[in-house]
Amino acid sequence: MTGEVVSLAARRLPQIGFERLELNRILDLYGRMVAAGHWRDYAIELGHDAAVFAAFRRAAERPEVRIEKRPALRQRQGMWALVSESGAVLKRGHDLAGVLAPLERRLMKIVED
Repeated sequence: MTGEVVSLAARRLPQIGFERLELNRILDLYGRMVAAGHWRDYAIELGHDAAVFAAFRRAAERPEVRIEKRPALRQRQGMWALVSESGAVLKRGHDLAGVLAPLERRLMKIVED
């Protein structure tokens, strides 16, 4: 030990988060799914490589779907992904609206029934 003090704050990686418009769109969909009686809870995880919004049918379960934002994939298949409860990628794309489209269609079916 040299007795040297090293600042850990200088070594932090930038944290990935949702922009206001992105979060508004996701929370709008979440609110409509709650009103339809399909979802009951959500969680947000902000990490160094991804930001994740998880929607739950019940709080004690695994999330039914996860909406992931991974900016590192922006130039490849797109930074947005819709991931199922089992971990399978249902939809991936460059824009949030296209990735949320399967959930929007499901919501339409729930409201029609």
